[in-house]
Amino acid sequence: MDELSIRIKIADREYPMKVKAEDEARVRSAGRQINERIKSYRERFGIDDKQDLLAMVAFDCLVDKMELDEKQYNTDESVLEKINHLNNIINQAL
Repeated sequence: MDELSIRIKIADREYPMKVKAEDEARVRSAGRQINERIKSYRERFGIDDKQDLLAMVAFDCLVDKMELDEKQYNTDESVLEKINHLNNIINQAL
């Protein structure tokens, strides 16, 4: 298993971490996106406190994740209903 030692800078602070080589691009992208959200909140709301900005980003990210989870659940339910419907049609035809 190839692990890389990288440093990610978030809110002017560096965080060393070890990641799988295949995850490096995703981890770096996540760091960039966090910093972009921090910058956006700083500009929109005039907030300079890094702890407040990080809390807002964390909250925002969790809301986004919850929305995606809900959409995935609804999609899974819809697919399951369609599969059951098709199974019923096949069973009736047999």
